[in-house]
Parts: sequence; structure tokens; C-alpha cells
Amino acid sequence: QVQLVESGGGSVQAGGSLRLSCAVFGFSDSSYYMGWFRQTPGKEREGVATIDSDGTGNYADSVKGRFSISQDNAKNILYLQMNSLKPEDTAMYYCAADYTAYRMRRGRANYWGQGTQVTVSS
Repeated sequence: QVQLVESGGGSVQAGGSLRLSCAVFGFSDSSYYMGWFRQTPGKEREGVATIDSDGTGNYADSVKGRFSISQDNAKNILYLQMNSLKPEDTAMYYCAADYTAYRMRRGRANYWGQGTQVTVSS
């Protein structure tokens, strides 16, 4: 059974940093794609960053230059380093995993974590 467990959320002032982690359990191999998404009440979930099999990150325009996605070598922990945080980054952040990049990049991943709250105050 696949399970994704996020951690690292919290409250921070604008300009601060946080690092989110997502521990992955249950995949039978390492050929899956991963990404981070976020959602605020009343809004649709939006993609934040995804990572390709070669480690290349793909970012939403709103976070480029501030956020960085990475995986450990064993690909069982996904990270999101968030710097220069802004109040508009406040959201519930979810990690996601899927065997296809197509579904991942369109927010249609088959596996999702429970989310971790990030709150940025001005």
C-alpha cells in the first residue's frame, strides 16, 4: 500500500523559509514521478513543483527562483525548500506521486499525502 507522509509545515513571517518533506512508502520500484501541490479554501488545487526522473525541477511561475524541489538518492523522500516566503504562499501543501509524468503534471496523480499547512504572515 502506497503512503505519502508530509512534514515540515508551520507558521513563518514573510521573507522566511521552510522545508517540506514527504516520506514515500510502498512503491514496488523507484520509477515514479513526484511533485508538490497546494490549495487554499475556495480555490482549486494548483501545482507548485514537479521533479523529473533526471532530477530536473519544474516550477509554477509564482514560485520560480524561490522554491526548490529535490529528492534523496533513494527517491524515498521528496523535499520542497521554500525561501523568501510570501503571504500568498499560505496554503495546505500536498505531495503527490504517480507512475506517469502526464498525470503528475496535470494534478491527476494517483497517490496523495494528507497535507501539511504553511502559513506566512506579513
